[in-house]
Amino acid sequence: MPNREYVGCRNGGYYVAGTRVSLASVVHQFRAGAAPEAILGCFPALGSLANVYGAIAFLLDHTELVEEYMAAQERLWAELRGCDEVA
Repeated sequence: MPNREYVGCRNGGYYVAGTRVSLASVVHQFRAGAAPEAILGCFPALGSLANVYGAIAFLLDHTELVEEYMAAQERLWAELRGCDEVA
């Protein structure tokens, strides 16, 4: 039976494997209480509920890693907003 990876890292970010959808997008929706079906509806590029559930399972299995990644993403967005406000 093949072992499927649902999340991959590329270009310094985490993405749902085989898509351009960031893990952060799924995490934000999930934490806001969205059901997997609703997450798929928001991001049809995810392709399947299996991909959504796979991303959620990755989040639950790698909580510390995901927390660090999300904090880094928040810092990056704060820096970018700061640059926009200065310009």
